[in-house]
Amino acid sequence: MSFGDAARAYLPEALFAAWLGLWIALAIEPLYRADWLLENLLVFVAVPALVLTRHRMRFSNAAYACLAAFFALHAVGAHYTYSMVPYDAWFEQLTGRGLNEMLGWSRNHYDRFVHFAYGALLLRPASELLDRIASPRGAWRFVLPVLFIASHSVIYELIEFAAAIVFGGDLGQAYLGTQGDEWDSQKDSLLATSGALLAALALRAWRAREEEHGWEI
Repeated sequence: MSFGDAARAYLPEALFAAWLGLWIALAIEPLYRADWLLENLLVFVAVPALVLTRHRMRFSNAAYACLAAFFALHAVGAHYTYSMVPYDAWFEQLTGRGLNEMLGWSRNHYDRFVHFAYGALLLRPASELLDRIASPRGAWRFVLPVLFIASHSVIYELIEFAAAIVFGGDLGQAYLGTQGDEWDSQKDSLLATSGALLAALALRAWRAREEEHGWEI
């Protein structure tokens, strides 16, 4: 086995190790521990499932890279709580000017960014999953993954709403993260669907190139 083949073979394990190190570091003294626990319910279910099924349901390296990137973004959001991630301060340290000021934003948009990233990054894993369990053909191979992401985004918004009702108070507000926007859930779902649509178009183009040149990642 060549070095390149070995690197490709063990990339999922390397990605998992890098993500786990980041997750552990961000699990130490999060801004709001109760919200961190709620946010990580997704991680406590999804990551073990991915690890336990890695042999009989192995995704492509590209899909694992997308999953690792999303879970890394989510770990940052859970550490700070999504509505308080200090991306604006980080940007100002690098450029001398706040990103919100430059774009005329009045709220923290990290949660919106991650909702878009959810659609864009999870589209490929969703597509590969559906290829195996549903084997869509023709246009459905493009449509079903987008609908899969859109439906899960709506379900997640409903879960957030239910949790806010159950827990109430500061924890409910921190987890819901609307920041006073009554249309926050609809905007989040739209962003996730938009990300999925763009990723589906990119994936369709990439698959055409793979078939033409014999690429595989």
